[in-house]
Amino acid sequence: MVLLYPPFAIQIVQVVSMYENVTVIAGPTSVGKSTIVAEILATHPDIYYSVSATTRSIRPSEIDGKDYHFITDAEFDELIAKDGFLEWAKVHELYRYGTLTAPLLDALRAGKKAILQIDLQGALQIRNKLPDATFIFIAPPTFGELRKRLDDRATESEAEKVLRLRTAEHELQAENEFDYIVVNDDLQQAVAEVVKIIYR
Repeated sequence: MVLLYPPFAIQIVQVVSMYENVTVIAGPTSVGKSTIVAEILATHPDIYYSVSATTRSIRPSEIDGKDYHFITDAEFDELIAKDGFLEWAKVHELYRYGTLTAPLLDALRAGKKAILQIDLQGALQIRNKLPDATFIFIAPPTFGELRKRLDDRATESEAEKVLRLRTAEHELQAENEFDYIVVNDDLQQAVAEVVKIIYR
């Protein structure tokens, strides 16, 4: 007996298999996620980096379209209505962040490996949607060190620091829900560990 599958069923199978090339990187504020990802991309240009969209304001050192797509609340709402996000969440009780679906799918269809650097809420959403993806939690050596890094960054107000540290305490409790935990004590060692996981 020959079973004939409709075209959309075949497409779903193809898309799901591509997500094995997705690595999701998450962790608390100021743990060094962006630095680790930047180091990886500098030496592995074959990896696609999914640039998230956000409603927060751009920081002086950031570039629109490279660090984030900085958009308005109205534009974010429009993307939600059009099902343009793989995941999205409100972070630190302040701003919304989301992973754009279309460019990620284009990269995966081209056979690329992809990195998604997102918050805990987004990572758990993707865990439910894409169980074949790989999930890495970047952890600080201590909570005190995390607080110091946030202070040293000096990009948030005191009120926002309090919110971020409160969120970080919650996020650290979820590290065991990830496939791998990488402690960012030594940057180069952390980068090497993440690269090894991506290309395992």
